[in-house]
Amino acid sequence: MRTLIWFIYFWLYLLCALPELYKARRLKKRGDIAGHDALVRRQVKKWASRLLKLAGAEIHVSGLENIPDGPCVFAANHQGYFDIPLLLSQLNQPHPMIAKKEIRKIPLVRDWMEELNCLFIDRENARQAMDCLKKAGELLAQGYSVIIFPEGTRSKGGDIGEFKGGTIRLATRAAVPIVPVCIEGTYKLMEKNNYWIKPAKVEVHVLPSVETAELSREEIKALGERLRSVIEEKRNMLQERKE
Repeated sequence: MRTLIWFIYFWLYLLCALPELYKARRLKKRGDIAGHDALVRRQVKKWASRLLKLAGAEIHVSGLENIPDGPCVFAANHQGYFDIPLLLSQLNQPHPMIAKKEIRKIPLVRDWMEELNCLFIDRENARQAMDCLKKAGELLAQGYSVIIFPEGTRSKGGDIGEFKGGTIRLATRAAVPIVPVCIEGTYKLMEKNNYWIKPAKVEVHVLPSVETAELSREEIKALGERLRSVIEEKRNMLQERKE
């Protein structure tokens, strides 16, 4: 029953929010970017927060003080579909994210994500992937932070996968900090239950940022594994605490 109610609300909210979507587009057309961004962030955060609440997520957040004042790249491990509403609602504000191309096929979700300046990447198309990262770099130059999942796929509670170098280079080329984010428990909301939604405890820990402006070539090359190790260490600590 919870799963059915969740999906009904998922679409009903998006339909009811259509007037706000059209308003956001009008603001952008008039050149009121500040007003547009404020409206979009408000609506996206409200929608994402309610989806988590309706799913029965008991959320614990720490480390928000580690978020830099300027633009940065949030690099998070990826456990399940609920990672997206979790980060859209629990960071300092919703930020553009690089999402897989399949999400672009979902109507209304696609529209709001585009208004949030999200980008859709095709990892099997090298040219499109490079173009996507270039556009993400332009967002950073404009002052937006960007959320990435360097694993490129969901672990569903398993070991954290390799952090792909392409998305890591996004931060080093823009010379902005990378903020590691450890997510734990989102897969228990759905993936663990054969995609039936059930309540679960969820944690998101924002870890100290890594400055990239003066890294050597060798340090840049090792950065992906460095970030993965930091997140893995935090996750291991969380799991040991539960035992």
